[in-house]
Amino acid sequence: MERAARAFWLRSPGQGEIRDVSLPEPGGDDVVVRTLCSGVSRGTESLVFRGGVPRSQHTAMRAPFQDGEFPGPVKYGYLNVGLVEEGPHHLVGRTVFCLYPHQSRYVVPASAVTPVPDTVPAGRAVLAGTVETAVNALWDAAPMVGDRIAVVGAGMIGCSVAALAARYPGVRVQLIDSDPARAAVAEALGVDFALPEDALGACDLAVHASATEAGLARSLELLAPEGTVLELSWYGDRRISVPLGEAFHSGRLVLRGSQVGRVSEARRSRRTFADRLALSLELLADPAFDALVTGECAFEELPSVMSRIAAGDLPGLCHRVVYDTAAPPASA
Repeated sequence: MERAARAFWLRSPGQGEIRDVSLPEPGGDDVVVRTLCSGVSRGTESLVFRGGVPRSQHTAMRAPFQDGEFPGPVKYGYLNVGLVEEGPHHLVGRTVFCLYPHQSRYVVPASAVTPVPDTVPAGRAVLAGTVETAVNALWDAAPMVGDRIAVVGAGMIGCSVAALAARYPGVRVQLIDSDPARAAVAEALGVDFALPEDALGACDLAVHASATEAGLARSLELLAPEGTVLELSWYGDRRISVPLGEAFHSGRLVLRGSQVGRVSEARRSRRTFADRLALSLELLADPAFDALVTGECAFEELPSVMSRIAAGDLPGLCHRVVYDTAAPPASA
């Protein structure tokens, strides 16, 4: 009995396709997962789709279950929610999250999946990887009670950071973006919104997630003396200018990078990757996060949809991909 599946591949920069794949026979410690939905991590996957991963970062940017190599052919992605069809008894029938690409069915070690809490719908659980990035960022930033916080860039990551930061007692959180339509998302998340020119200054912390040179400059401008910009944007093969003149030195400002590939140093000795992901899924019990899912398509439509997302013709936040759950598990 051959186990059949369908997978989204980037054939070459700008050219996506759906391929038939055969799954390996599962071992005793493996699970067979039937995908219910996956999410497009808009910023990173657009950059991969355009072929913008620098050669120096080909190893660092590998997804956990990536096949192929940059710039292509490559199977890339890491926001997958599915149903365990075979595997250890305690997982069979459970909805799980996995850092797996866009594929209708797959075989992975049981240790690679995280059960989705009953309080979190499968369609919202695709945000787990995004919220995990926000959790790690806040571990890095370590905001304090009463802090004044600016989040510059209301994409998936920025919105997730703002939503979690707003839970700190007494904080002032403002989500900042050049698109006035993002005000509705900010309202749904329970945070204030401002256009860049109207943003409140004197901030203790600015989290930058717009992936633009202008956004980084504005983040530095919004800081109070001895404030910190936490940089979450990844620019791929683009070179940007950083304004380190003006008040940067006299204000003793800090510009710090943060990346989800390693657990924050502040928690690394006490939290594992699994702990961080499980926490992120628990946080998604809040229905406010539904505001981050702004589009949906069928799996077979993904090649054309991904092209539109990468080109900027299909704006939004998380784009959810839904799968034919009636598909048979195997073919002779």
